[in-house]
Amino acid sequence: MCGRFALTLPPDAMRAFARYLDMPNFPPRYNIAPTQPIAICRLENHERRFGLVRWGFLPGFVRDMTKFALILNARAEGIEGKPSFRGAVRRRRCLVLADGFYEWRQSGKARIPFLMRRPDRGPLAFGGIWETFHSADGSEMDTGCIITCEANGTLAALHDRMPVILDPASFDIWLDPNAEMRDVLPLMRPAANDLLEIVAVSDRVNKATNEGPEVQDEAGGLFRGV
Repeated sequence: MCGRFALTLPPDAMRAFARYLDMPNFPPRYNIAPTQPIAICRLENHERRFGLVRWGFLPGFVRDMTKFALILNARAEGIEGKPSFRGAVRRRRCLVLADGFYEWRQSGKARIPFLMRRPDRGPLAFGGIWETFHSADGSEMDTGCIITCEANGTLAALHDRMPVILDPASFDIWLDPNAEMRDVLPLMRPAANDLLEIVAVSDRVNKATNEGPEVQDEAGGLFRGV
């Protein structure tokens, strides 16, 4: 499960990482929440392009978004055969741009938040899919979600799932709509155990309306298991 994440690095750093053509200017976002716009990179006319989609995937068969549950994550296991996702995972894959994500551990009545990030504070690319929603009034909206897989050894003590995190060497295959699924499916695997560190952070992140850098204030150092 990934229900909150962050993208705080400068636009130039993310552009160099994902190598898209566009030069967008966007502010740091410390507490990205469901239904908000999320930054993605996808292939358009054989070129990597920056885009924004609503976080909350709507499959192509949906006609009334008010009657369909919000899909934030899609499980990697069996995704290619699920009616909601099989078209998008074959033809509309994207990179969801980030530099950290949050998970919580219940401690009595309190929910203790933790930030997962690279030790060098570098960028991350989550495996994502997107779809264009066509409403009855003729308007369109691009929507997307993050693909998750089993947690790696580092995160397993905190949560049993994690976002699929793609290595830059795999970006070409992931973004290519003509890539064979036999080449795509192996990319949806847990990240190496040493890719991420886990840091206890302020409980301000528990509220989606708190969006400033203070939500990442460290509150107890590195998490090393329960």
